Amino acid sequence: MRARSVARLAAATLAGTLAAVTIGVGVSSAHVSVNPREATQGGYAKLAFRVPNERDNAGTTKVEVALPADAPLASVSVRPMPGWTVQVEKTTLAKPIEMHGSQVTEAPSKITWTAEGGNANMIKPGQFQEFEISAGPLPEVDTMIFKALQTYSNGEVVRWIEEPSADGSEPEHPAPVLKLAKAPAKDAAATPAAGSNNIATVSASDTTNTDDGRTGWALTFGIAGLVAGLAGLGFGLLAWRRRPAAGSVAK
Repeated sequence: MRARSVARLAAATLAGTLAAVTIGVGVSSAHVSVNPREATQGGYAKLAFRVPNERDNAGTTKVEVALPADAPLASVSVRPMPGWTVQVEKTTLAKPIEMHGSQVTEAPSKITWTAEGGNANMIKPGQFQEFEISAGPLPEVDTMIFKALQTYSNGEVVRWIEEPSADGSEPEHPAPVLKLAKAPAKDAAATPAAGSNNIATVSASDTTNTDDGRTGWALTFGIAGLVAGLAGLGFGLLAWRRRPAAGSVAK
């Protein structure tokens, strides 16, 4: 009897521990993030800021994302979000950046999405929403940090602004981080990798000669087929003429 009680107590303790661990993992992993998490320097990218609702008694009514001032973006366009208004703020750059041969003196610095109609279009408990932008050219830096503010219908503001820690551990309210990889060298595609097999390059003249050769062979086979057909027809007529007449007896 005592053994059964001990077993039940152990099972209850284990279940409670697992539940606590599960809840802890769920809360820590549910934060504002940017997707994809990696892009290429110098290119353009579609970025989606994923905002989950972490409260059971309130909804998210506003999302603010600050674009890094130390790695400005010359061009930012926003995808319309039904039920939400969007405002893009710009700031004058201390150092102009170049875009398609022109000097850009101001750049977007902050994007704010606000739910329309009060709480009708807010992100409700147990839901998430993605807010998309197209941005570029991406700066030549290793990372871009987008600090974000999440406002709830009860007035609470959660500040997702903490930068990655030096020891690699995740802070309590991490800011969305986009990693940027260096663009491949322009002549990388033309230069064979060390140890790789050489690949012959076919020029336009080579292709033309190949096509002409194939056409000549096709014509040759076509003529040969026509000759064979005519020969078969001749043999057929000859055999028809030599056949015995109707009613005659072969000798």
